[in-house]
Amino acid sequence: MGSNHRGEWERDMLAAGRLPPGQSLTLKSPVLHVGSVPIFRPGSWDFRVFGLVEVQLRLSWEEFSNLPQTELSADMHCVNGWSRFDNNWGGLLVTELMRRVKLRPEARHVMVHGENKYTANLPIADFLRPTTILALRHDGEPLTAEHGYPLRLVVPHLYAYKSVKWVRGIEFLDRESPGLWEFNGYHIYGDPFKEQRSSS
Repeated sequence: MGSNHRGEWERDMLAAGRLPPGQSLTLKSPVLHVGSVPIFRPGSWDFRVFGLVEVQLRLSWEEFSNLPQTELSADMHCVNGWSRFDNNWGGLLVTELMRRVKLRPEARHVMVHGENKYTANLPIADFLRPTTILALRHDGEPLTAEHGYPLRLVVPHLYAYKSVKWVRGIEFLDRESPGLWEFNGYHIYGDPFKEQRSSS
């Protein structure tokens, strides 16, 4: 795409309300993460839902990958300033996962746990949005290892540091608690349209 066409597309996305302030368009799939890319071992992999739930849930890879799946299209906005539009994600909607989980009344927040001790926090209302998906595929293909294979949470309306790669667990809490990047100065909520990049 030439610079003129790219500039026109950015203006169109801005006019449509899809390009947050301070962001620029990318057609690539930038790779950013903490630590090394983990090795996926399907025989020992599991996914857990725990914390303030009536009964904890543990799923093997086979069990998880056989749950009902959906495709959806969503934009992605990185706190570092790039936006990638019309990503096609395939996987398990969080609303579908929650059909199997009964929350305790005091549950208010979510801590998402990934490999390499990565964590990110979300208010429960954001986690439960119909566009939040536990993705196994991107643009029709299985996720690549560097983009979170086998499982990545995608929270399209917040900065991508909330879209945790290599997800292994969801913990429900009664209070807000910072995850890894939030603890290190990133904004606790991370709304790209309000440019909530840092806690300061």
